[in-house]
Amino acid sequence: MAFEITSEQEMIRLMARDFARKELEPMAAAWEHQGIFPMDAIKKMGELGLLGMMVPPELGGSGAGAVAYSLALQEIAYACASSAVTMSVANLSTEPLLKFGSPEQKEKWLVGLAEGALLGAFALTEPGAGSDPGSMATTAVLRKDKYIINGTKVFITHGQYADIINLIARTGQERGTKGLSAFIIEKGMPGFTIGTKEDKMGLRASNTVELVFEDCEVPAKNLLGNPGEGFKVAMLALDSGRIGIASQAVGIARAALAEAITYTEQRRQFGKTINSFQAIQFMIADAATQIEAASWLTLAAADRKDRGLKFTKEASMAKLYASETANKAAYMALQVHGGYGYTKEYKVERLYRDARATTIYEGTSEVQRIVIAREVIKT
Repeated sequence: MAFEITSEQEMIRLMARDFARKELEPMAAAWEHQGIFPMDAIKKMGELGLLGMMVPPELGGSGAGAVAYSLALQEIAYACASSAVTMSVANLSTEPLLKFGSPEQKEKWLVGLAEGALLGAFALTEPGAGSDPGSMATTAVLRKDKYIINGTKVFITHGQYADIINLIARTGQERGTKGLSAFIIEKGMPGFTIGTKEDKMGLRASNTVELVFEDCEVPAKNLLGNPGEGFKVAMLALDSGRIGIASQAVGIARAALAEAITYTEQRRQFGKTINSFQAIQFMIADAATQIEAASWLTLAAADRKDRGLKFTKEASMAKLYASETANKAAYMALQVHGGYGYTKEYKVERLYRDARATTIYEGTSEVQRIVIAREVIKT
């Protein structure tokens, strides 16, 4: 498989790069240190069309496609990984509505999400159901024209600030994934509250919260798709989300490599800049090679998505390799910085913490290997 980046895709990448370097990078350290969710910056991202990149123009989106999305997200992550995960989840939240939503649902919510007027989130994970959605305990019981929802969701990205939430809950008696359905939850619905805000190791400018549902009444018309299609909705979102997290990981890795190169050009030991030492050169060469491979794996998955092909395996491969590469690159960059890299004065300390989450959310590395093996063995 071979393809070239189009002039339009490159233009979108450069637009995202310019925005990220001017609007995000100067503030990223302060946002992270203070745990500030940069809502104003996110709104500007929406105005630029970065939150509805898979949505066609007639529904308010840019229709740029997955390759352009990946390139733009890499640039956002290079400057601020927290803003990148917000961008990833915001785009992810449009896809269930795009594929499963009724015309009325698309008009009411999808247009606003794509234009950036609304911020969407996705709620799948529970205290006892992370990698295994079949053990989900949140229930939605139909009573007349409403569903009564009870349960708790955890680790929900920007859940505190989301206007609408794609929620997966159990509506049937079947065990496992067959009895799951998808719903659109609107901010302010009675019985829906924000629980614990997580105090995270990294990505501290990305809001992560618990969502609590206690007899939350949701109109039956907020059912997304048909009853029992919740697992299909979740898998669509996760496949797409893995391209997003792979892109975020590549952006973090590129930033780590850039920091390492800059530092080695300035740091002198034994009368030389340390980039003249073969040990340092080998570390940088390995990181650069792995980042290039991760980028192409990610773009290959995105290209398959743009062409309407199945991309489950490719998205998992990209997410696995890119996230592991981001951690290796951040480790290398911090090691090159020595003791200075362990201080908050240098960006690599933040990159090191931010990279760690990429091997966990949207499916751990271990889950990606399960998905990849399943896809490969059956072919």
